Amino acid sequence: MIALDRVAKAYPTAAGRKIVLAEATASFTPGHNVGILGANGAGKSTLIRLLAGSELPDRGTIRRDGRVSFPLGFGGTFHPALSGRENVAFIARVYGAGVKETVRFVEEFAELDEYFDMPVQTYSAGMRARLAFGACLAVDFDIYLIDEVTEIGDERFRRRCAAAFRERTRHCDIILATHNAHTIRQYCDRGAILAEGRLQLFDDVDGALDQYRQMLAVPTPCRCSD
Repeated sequence: MIALDRVAKAYPTAAGRKIVLAEATASFTPGHNVGILGANGAGKSTLIRLLAGSELPDRGTIRRDGRVSFPLGFGGTFHPALSGRENVAFIARVYGAGVKETVRFVEEFAELDEYFDMPVQTYSAGMRARLAFGACLAVDFDIYLIDEVTEIGDERFRRRCAAAFRERTRHCDIILATHNAHTIRQYCDRGAILAEGRLQLFDDVDGALDQYRQMLAVPTPCRCSD
């Protein structure tokens, strides 16, 4: 479970302070996969980093019960000067996983061939996505945090990722940030909406999608403070 208690988060923009969360209190309960909907710029990626602990809130507390993954899709996951193999070995050591087994899994899953031993800074976006998916799936987590990256790569790779996560959801949960209705239906059984600093959780996907469509039909100003 991940629980937020009066969590606040904002960051500066040219128009003022962009409020991502305004005293948000919510719980992501075990046994459910939650899709977080939000328009571009709503702060979905920031929220995923907050849930992972890779970014701290301005106020409030976030409690994590269980083994939570690094943000899948977060650009800071890999050191650009290290090879894919070296990055994966480092991640395995951080999470206490077997290095040889983890490296072997990622090498087979990502299908990067000779690029696996080249610096990550030479990778395309699709290659980084393959490496990220492989590294995340190679470690057993109770909760996987995903930021849009499921939509990167060719159709064959997306099918492999979907199958891998279906296998994982037998014993783990997924929190997925997206604005794609197909993606949230494919992976999730519950929905949430992040908009104007408010995080609203729903007991099903349809309720979240219906509310989100209504919100998109009515333009709203950016919630900022001077």
